[in-house]
Order: sequence, then C-alpha cells, then structure tokens
Amino acid sequence: MAVISFANPKGGAGKTTSALLLAGELAAQGASVAIVDADPERWISQWGSLPGKPANITIIGDVSEDTIIDVVDDASSEFQFVIIDLEGTASLMVANAIGMSELVVIPTQGASMDAKGASKTIKLIRSQAKLAKREIPHAVLLTRVSAAVTSRSLKNVREQLDVAGIEVFESSIVERAAYRDLLDFGGLLSKLDPKQVSNLDKAIQNAMEFTAEVVSRLQASQAQGRAA
Repeated sequence: MAVISFANPKGGAGKTTSALLLAGELAAQGASVAIVDADPERWISQWGSLPGKPANITIIGDVSEDTIIDVVDDASSEFQFVIIDLEGTASLMVANAIGMSELVVIPTQGASMDAKGASKTIKLIRSQAKLAKREIPHAVLLTRVSAAVTSRSLKNVREQLDVAGIEVFESSIVERAAYRDLLDFGGLLSKLDPKQVSNLDKAIQNAMEFTAEVVSRLQASQAQGRAA
C-alpha cells in the first residue's frame, strides 16, 4: 500500500484535479484505489456520484480530524493506493494525514500566493517528520500550467523554489479542457469522447507522465527505506 496526500492551504491550487488524475490513471492500470475526500467542498465525492466511476476506486467522504487516522489506516490495509485530498487549511486533520503519508504532493499554481501556501505546507511536513522520526517525501507539483507559454509569474515561482532547495516534480499539470470535463461529467479521461474534448490525447499523456513520476518517487522512497 501507499498513502499519498495532496496538500496546500491555498485554495484553488489544483489539489482535487491532481488527486483525481492520479487516482484515475492508477485505476486504469488495474490498481485498487481509495480516495479519502477530506475537502469540505467534496468535489471528488460529487465526481463519484456521476456515471463512469470505475469499480476499483472507492471514495471515503465521512472523515474528520478525529477519524482520519483510523480511516487511512483501515484503507491502507485494503487498497494498494490511498489518495487523500486534503482541505485547504492548516489543521490537525491535515497534520495527521501528512504524518501517515509515504508521499506528499503539493500542488501549486505559478503565482507567489500559491508558493507561500506551499512553503507553509513544507514547514508542516518537516514538523510532522520530526514527530514521526522519519523522512516524509514531498515535492511541489506545478498545476494549471499553460501549454503554450511560460508566464513571468511561473518563472518567478520556479526560481523561488529552486533557491529554497525545494523538490519539484519534473512533470506539471497542464491546463486542459479534458480535466474540467472530468469533474463535470465523471468517469476517466480515457472514456471521454475525443470528438467533444480538445487535445484529449495530450491530456491523457500528461496524466500518465505525472502518475509514472509519482510511482517512481514512491519506489525510490521505499528502496531507500529498505536500505536504511
């Protein structure tokens, strides 16, 4: 099993979309996936109520700061992957979820406000790592990136992260119409109609590359843990 949290106290950073893309690609590859929907907006639970949710994705929406540890612990014994879409605030529930994670993904748009939110998340990760007496692997995932041009603000955020020595995913989540359709109409990317969604093949490729990097980071972390 692997527990993966998506965290950033800045709202609109792309947590839900990124978590859903990962869950969908893992499920498409045959893995059993539990999504813990800890976001008060319950976007993933709403997606799950639409047609097309695969049988190997289970959504757990009834979670609080009092139950998050037991919920994640139980899910991790039953599913190959547990993905947690966290609320956009710094809370005990967020801290507990991070403390149980094998990987924390920090979705961040190319803007300074998002970068500040990412910095707060990294401070929390480091605090939880001290409490747990182990490293908690984490990296920033740049989201809603333009496919056509790199903005000045995105370049500025990249520079800030580099200067701070913060890990950044090589893959980014590009702004795609297919990702909006996924939340509006349900199902998986591969089930959308390419005649009705522009650049669907590129959206699928983007999601596959992100998923492959997540799996690679998990494998590297697990190998390092065995060697320690």
